Amino acid sequence: MAKSDSTFKELKKIHSQLLLNGLHLDPHLLGQFVATPSKSPTPQKSFHLFNIILQSTHNVSPDSHTFNFLVRACAQLLARETGPAVHVALVKHGFERDPHIQSGLIFMYAELDCLSSCHRVFEQIREPDLVCQTAMIGACAKHGDIGFARELFNLMTVRDPIAWNAMIAGDAQLCEVYMVSVLSACTHLGAFDQGRWAHVYIERNKLRVTVTLGTALIDMYAKCGNMNKAMEVFCRMKEKNVYTWTSAMGGLAMNGFGEKCLELFSLMKQDGVLPDAVTFVSVLRVCSLVGLVEEGHVHFESMSRVYGIEPQLEHYGCMGLDEALNFINSMPVKPHSGAWGAFLNACRMYKNTELGELASRKIVELEAKNHGAFVALSNMYADSKNWEKVSSLRDIMKAKGVRKLPGCSVIEVGGEVHEFFVGDKSHPMYDEIEMKLAEISKWLKLSEEEEKEDTLCKHSEKVAIAFGLMALKEGVPIRIVKNLRVCWDCHEVTKMISKTFNREIVMRDRNRRHHFKDGDCSCKGYW
Repeated sequence: MAKSDSTFKELKKIHSQLLLNGLHLDPHLLGQFVATPSKSPTPQKSFHLFNIILQSTHNVSPDSHTFNFLVRACAQLLARETGPAVHVALVKHGFERDPHIQSGLIFMYAELDCLSSCHRVFEQIREPDLVCQTAMIGACAKHGDIGFARELFNLMTVRDPIAWNAMIAGDAQLCEVYMVSVLSACTHLGAFDQGRWAHVYIERNKLRVTVTLGTALIDMYAKCGNMNKAMEVFCRMKEKNVYTWTSAMGGLAMNGFGEKCLELFSLMKQDGVLPDAVTFVSVLRVCSLVGLVEEGHVHFESMSRVYGIEPQLEHYGCMGLDEALNFINSMPVKPHSGAWGAFLNACRMYKNTELGELASRKIVELEAKNHGAFVALSNMYADSKNWEKVSSLRDIMKAKGVRKLPGCSVIEVGGEVHEFFVGDKSHPMYDEIEMKLAEISKWLKLSEEEEKEDTLCKHSEKVAIAFGLMALKEGVPIRIVKNLRVCWDCHEVTKMISKTFNREIVMRDRNRRHHFKDGDCSCKGYW
């Protein structure tokens, strides 16, 4: 009776008829009542209907399926107050150990930006299955807990077809959610092989590539540096929204395909899709990088005039430092550290050390131990070869007790993610890696003083590259993800390695993706 296409009013009528005729509403039927609106564009009506039924029918208790749908609705609606309340209710009814509900809770709290609650739910699971592990990896990857995500990622049997088939048989809609989580984890960890496997799995099992799933695939391929596959997915998608277009455009922009990004922007407008603020960041950044100043101003002015989008600091930063500084100075409230941080990044991109020093001072005034401001300014000094100021700034950091976030690079080999920190020699193959580093230095004939060469060898991305040259077959691209911006020295050395060893290297740092090939980089020196 309660079909999936039933409207909310029809469901209320059905419930009224049940009451009038004295018919019993069993838990399964209650679940159907709640499930119908939870899958509709108005999932909030699930809560309303659930409360109506419980208040009018005292002899029915919700089952696990009912709470499953309620948890899903909370995630869809970003219901920060209702979500925890539903969690309390399901605990009272004894469903806190249900594996489907546990994985749903992890996903819900991830959507509500509450990673600590995700961890609490996960810690209560005695033997987490593939679905719970996937949900937790996606939550950690989404909120920056890459260390735990990597550990769990390496432990889980992600390629177990029996487990995945069981999940699909249980709920195809939930499978989409978890496949998106898998792809998100692969994206953050740079696990290209696992992400590619997930795509193959989707195709072999004929899963419907929805807008959400398709966009996740595009994002994964783009951030792992394979724009050919990203655009292949994009072109095959029958339905696209602004996030799909923006993801593809952002990938093209950050992978060095500026002209193609602008072409796609034109196609997007022709298709009748309205751009959002994030779309314009990619467009304006591309115009800035390729020198299309006039076109950049045209797009910038169209933001408010045509699309009603008020430009923010990141948009002004793409137009030039003077415009960005004027925007900050005209803010109605005192600029926060985030605003000055965005301006500092723009100063680094435009290589303006003087304004970079101003931005750094403003950040430190607001947050005395903000290591990011010191590191960004130090990188600017290093880029300009001002080693004296680099040394002086390090002394200041030491005196203030400011600690730099340790550099970390990850690389996937054979389905396992390997992590390298600066100065860490715990990797089981570190002796062989050091020998490879020595070989690289010999081949490149580095003309640097001994002390600087030793420091260079310890940078995490160079260690990861050496491991990649050892562990990956010849001709296979080396894909690395670094948590910090790659330094100028390592950037130049990586260009040389790509030419000397005839190897394509794709590196994603905190600013952009770098494609190193034949001694050149796609960033053209802007990162």
